[in-house]
This record gives sequence, C-alpha cells and structure tokens, in this order.
Amino acid sequence: QVQLVESGGGLVQPGGSLRLSCVASGSISSISVMGWYRQAPGKQRELVAIINWGGGTNYADSVEGRFTISRDNAKKTVYLQMNNLGPEDTALYYCNAKAVRDRTNYYNDLWGQGTQVTVSS
Repeated sequence: QVQLVESGGGLVQPGGSLRLSCVASGSISSISVMGWYRQAPGKQRELVAIINWGGGTNYADSVEGRFTISRDNAKKTVYLQMNNLGPEDTALYYCNAKAVRDRTNYYNDLWGQGTQVTVSS
C-alpha cells in the first residue's frame, strides 16, 4: 500500500519561510509527477506546484518566484520551499502523486492527509 506523508507545516510570521516535505512510502518503482496543492477555508483546492520525474516544474502564478519545488527520486520525496510567505498563503497543503507504480499496483492519483500552514503575526 502506497501512502504519502507530509511534514513541515506550522505557524510563521509574514515574510517568513517554511519547507514542506512529502515522502511516498511503499515498494514504489516509479512516480511520474509529484506536487503540492492547497485549500484555504471556503475555497477550492488549487495547484501550488508540480514536478515531473525529469525535474520539469510548473507553478501557480501566485507563488512563482517565492516557492521552489524539488524532488529526490531515490528517496521518493518531494519538497516545497516557501519564502516570503503572506497571509494569503494560509491553507492546508496537500501532497499529490500521479501515475505511481509499486510491485503489483498502479495508482493514478494519490493524496496525503495535508499539513497546515498558517501565516500570521
């Protein structure tokens, strides 16, 4: 069974930084795309950033230049470095993995439980 486990959320002041991590557990042979989404209260879940197996990235306009996504394929981990955070970044951040293969199964779309990021003074 493949699971995604996020960590690194918390409370930070405006202008501060946080680094989120997400580890995919299980006997995984490949993960095509990993990424981060977020959902603020009363809003729909939205894309933050994604990264493919080869390192190609895509960012939401609202985080471009402030957030950096990276991944370690050997560790099956994706990171999100968030700098210059503002109150508008407050949300529950979800890790996502697409096209995941383990020894016996194929998972089209997996989600973690989410980690809370709160930006407030």
